[in-house]
Amino acid sequence: QVQLVESGGGLVQPGGSLRLSCAASGSIFSIYTMGWYRQAPEKQRELVARISSGNSTNYADSVKDRFTISRDNAKNTVYLQMNSLKAEDTAVYYCRINVDGILYWGQGTQVTVSS
Repeated sequence: QVQLVESGGGLVQPGGSLRLSCAASGSIFSIYTMGWYRQAPEKQRELVARISSGNSTNYADSVKDRFTISRDNAKNTVYLQMNSLKAEDTAVYYCRINVDGILYWGQGTQVTVSS
């Protein structure tokens, strides 16, 4: 069994920053692609960023040059550094991690960008 625990969401003013973390624990042999998704009210869940086991990254166009995804393999953790936040970044953010070929989702963390 694998568990993902997210942290780091909250309320921030436009232009501010937040850092999300997602740590995997449990029965883990190998971790492959790690990613962040988000879902705003009444919208579909969308990919924000992902990072491969070889550290290749890709980002949604809407967050390029503002968000940075990274991973710490020793800690089985993926991070999302979010800068220059905008109101349209408001959503529940979910991590998704491929552990031994199985996709696991985090519980979600709310990010609200508002003045």
